[in-house]
Amino acid sequence: MSMYFLKVHNINGKKIVAICDEEILGQVYKEGNVILDVSFNFYGGKKVDVEEAVRAIDESDIAVISGKRIVNELEKRGLASKEFAISVQGQLHIQIVKEVIEI
Repeated sequence: MSMYFLKVHNINGKKIVAICDEEILGQVYKEGNVILDVSFNFYGGKKVDVEEAVRAIDESDIAVISGKRIVNELEKRGLASKEFAISVQGQLHIQIVKEVIEI
């Protein structure tokens, strides 16, 4: 079964979830001026399956997602599109922002 790391951050009343493919946790990818740092500090929470990752995204205000497998899974479910992902050394990264600011 495919597993992912999920960490929940609560910042200024907003719920931010960080999710990555388990095998890329702790890796740093560089391509040109772009750096994708899949740090333990930001992503290193608990291991979850894809269903728990999707629930966390549904309940979040912002989702920061890294890894080919998780982005592909979200695309299959209509929650993200690889078309809008950045690719750094073949690893995909997307952010889903549901609400930026209240006026």
